[in-house]
Amino acid sequence: MSRRSGILEFAVLGLLREAPMHGYELRKRLNTSLGIFRAFSYGTLYPCLKTLVANGWLIEEPGSAPEDALAASLAGRRAKIVYRLTADGKEHFEELLSHTGPDTWEDEHFAARFAFFGQTEREVRMRVLEGRRSRLEERLEKMRASLARTRERLDDYTLELQRHGMESVEREVRWLNELIESERAGRDQRRSPSAGDDAQQDTTSGETGGLPRHRGEVPPEGSPSGHPDSPDPSDDTTK
Repeated sequence: MSRRSGILEFAVLGLLREAPMHGYELRKRLNTSLGIFRAFSYGTLYPCLKTLVANGWLIEEPGSAPEDALAASLAGRRAKIVYRLTADGKEHFEELLSHTGPDTWEDEHFAARFAFFGQTEREVRMRVLEGRRSRLEERLEKMRASLARTRERLDDYTLELQRHGMESVEREVRWLNELIESERAGRDQRRSPSAGDDAQQDTTSGETGGLPRHRGEVPPEGSPSGHPDSPDPSDDTTK
């Protein structure tokens, strides 16, 4: 499995954990909620779904409205298929959520993982955030060393472009520092004997106490964001 297809499968399982969906709904959510998939080919979604069904992680069900199926039949189209996560699929997704290896620190995979942090245990979130920060600090050190070696040979525009890239990485490192500090503060509050009952929150899915207060800021480049695209005109039939 390629890294790109692995990320797509992870995102599909995560979205279907929230609720069953048909193909068009999934495409729309991948575009609008998970901005990292804005450029992915829709032709890769249905093979991905078929693979997940074959693995027993999803099941296909007919649309819930019989009249829709009749109308589709009269129009010469197939009825919409709804994809539902199975118990094995949920267990597999939870295993993926617990993974904190180096691939979870890379740009696209990190963005997908961050989009499902609300379903991820706090300790796992911490390891992913710290790993991502370490990876970016390594990248930043290499960029600085490269710039120092080549500064005299670069024209002003190329030099400015390299500086812009460094500033983008520096911004994300600062953002990660804030997230890590907030996660630690939430953990310390839970462990404090003087903390109130409200602080004794579960460390599993749904907890958002680790987010910084300034929620209105735009995440740095490389972090997850969503941008609505125009609706896809294709129908939501099986492929």
